[in-house]
Amino acid sequence: MDVRDPGLQPERTTLAWRRTLISLVVVDLFIWRSWLTSEPSTGHIVPGLPGLDYQGICALMAAAATVVLASVVWVRSRQLQAGSKAASARLVLVSTLAVVGLGATAIAAISLGG
Repeated sequence: MDVRDPGLQPERTTLAWRRTLISLVVVDLFIWRSWLTSEPSTGHIVPGLPGLDYQGICALMAAAATVVLASVVWVRSRQLQAGSKAASARLVLVSTLAVVGLGATAIAAISLGG
């Protein structure tokens, strides 16, 4: 099997993905903090479930996007360690959708919290 890059590029790429994941976890924590410190709203999306308002939905979406991105980081790190070629289109699409979803969730959480 041909190694994609025999130098340190795979290690640097893995480290960059991990730093990105850490920054996404920080965004996720801010969204959760915003939800937990917000005043309880009267307009629940799902009646009977306390705390499941729009802020709660944003917090859940942020957590889901972060889990997806953590999975992508783990898969890609394993691929790079194995010396595989370029990332698959599916992996790139999943990570792009998760980043866009997390960004939209952060914007929605800021808008709803303000």
